[in-house]
Amino acid sequence: MTAVLLLALLPHAEPADWKKAESAFLSNIKQLTSDDTFARAGEGYFSPDGKAIVFQAEEKGSGNPFYQIFTMDLATGKPVRVSPGVGKTTCAYFHPDGKRLIYASTHLDPQAKSHYAAELKLRDEEAKTKTRRRYTWDFDGTFDIFECDPDGSKRKRLTETTGYDAEGSYSPDGKSIVFCSNRSGEKNLELYIMDSDGKNPRKLTNAPGCYNGGPFFSPDGKRVIFRSDRKKKEHLQLFVIDVDGKNERALTDDLDWVQWGPYWTGDSKHIVYAAADHSVAGRPNYDIYWMNVDTKKKARITFAPGADVLPVPSPDGKRLMWTSTRDGRRPAQLYIADFTPPKLEE
Repeated sequence: MTAVLLLALLPHAEPADWKKAESAFLSNIKQLTSDDTFARAGEGYFSPDGKAIVFQAEEKGSGNPFYQIFTMDLATGKPVRVSPGVGKTTCAYFHPDGKRLIYASTHLDPQAKSHYAAELKLRDEEAKTKTRRRYTWDFDGTFDIFECDPDGSKRKRLTETTGYDAEGSYSPDGKSIVFCSNRSGEKNLELYIMDSDGKNPRKLTNAPGCYNGGPFFSPDGKRVIFRSDRKKKEHLQLFVIDVDGKNERALTDDLDWVQWGPYWTGDSKHIVYAAADHSVAGRPNYDIYWMNVDTKKKARITFAPGADVLPVPSPDGKRLMWTSTRDGRRPAQLYIADFTPPKLEE
């Protein structure tokens, strides 16, 4: 997830024919997660063979208003909950061998269920007043990273330090995990790399007072892409850094708009990410972009009236999956489409 994100739920008038504008890059768009099953869903990632996904969602009728982790076979469309169902979860990711996955969870917090009532009360108030809260991520200090099989079995705790440990993803060889933590006891959240069994954690970033999160290794294993609010509190921008902590570089430096949710494409040269460059009724409206990491040249991919965020290409690069409200009037769900990457003059 992110430090702070404002999702635009109101339509944006330009371009008038937004579906035509998207058709240059996206075709056969379909909704993956069901409105009947999930009150909201998002942040999905493909299995290494591209046949399944792992994602977070709020399950209807569960009594828990927070996200849990699910896998889904794309051929059948059947979701399977793999997290315990208690507390909050976030940021699941498949191991490169496809035989296990990681996610962050608060289910070991003895007070995990006590937070449900307060959240449900806030939602009731929103429904009555027809208002919507500013979206915030609270960096719950009881989050830890867990590993399990794709069916949820053989769950193993990987982090045990006091403080927030989450937003993890594997290296291409499966030997390491990069993640976000405030284990130092300070207010800033830094990136760390640990062995895949949770041992030997070492600090990757050094930005006191800032949030550094959402990290992913490049497919060649040489760099990490992430987001950070270095210049303006909660105003995320994109950064890249070598896995040894050297050559950190900002890819965006926009004091007006948030840029976040970056993810690598297969060539280790491009990323997809979400950014706002316009607002509706005072709220930023997010769309998906494609960028060359070395030249910083970019192209806009989505033009829908709602929010389009957290894009992820399939392992073969032929499809794109992302989280969206599409028309801006419905809760977020996962979508997938055939993908034709932009051809930038590079």
